[in-house]
Amino acid sequence: MAFRRFGKSLLYGLPLGITFLDCVGYVARVDGTSMQPALNPVAEERDYVFLLRWGIHNSAVERGDIISLISPKDPSQKIIKRVVGMQGDVVSTLGYKHEIVRVPDGHCWVEGDHTGYSLDSNTFGPVALGLMSARAVAIVWPPERWRILKNELPRRRRPVQVAKANYYN
Repeated sequence: MAFRRFGKSLLYGLPLGITFLDCVGYVARVDGTSMQPALNPVAEERDYVFLLRWGIHNSAVERGDIISLISPKDPSQKIIKRVVGMQGDVVSTLGYKHEIVRVPDGHCWVEGDHTGYSLDSNTFGPVALGLMSARAVAIVWPPERWRILKNELPRRRRPVQVAKANYYN
């Protein structure tokens, strides 16, 4: 009887769990120092964030959001960065091959908060919007760091010119 109940729970629970992880979101560990001080402010400790997949490929992403994306350099790796510019924006770069870049349609400009310690758009250029996989909405571990992640973009990293007709913002 207990086995039958367990089987029934598994039969209903497994598809619901997979659907939640695939469509809504999941918790992920943040490694590295590229997003300091927003994430992993202490080098020896790791933050865990809730990554929201819901609405990632429509108007839910804005400048200042922290997103998870597939690395343009290594497709087997996921990276987490802050959106600095959306398609059509003009951004000033930090060591990229051009000092000023207009973000092409279908792309965004992402950077780590810890300037100089991040492999980001200043290394690989604008990132295709299709590489975005989720938006970080909250730090869920460790308990003393629980908080909702604010949409913040430092004044020094705001776009030089914001696109007038921006489909994703």
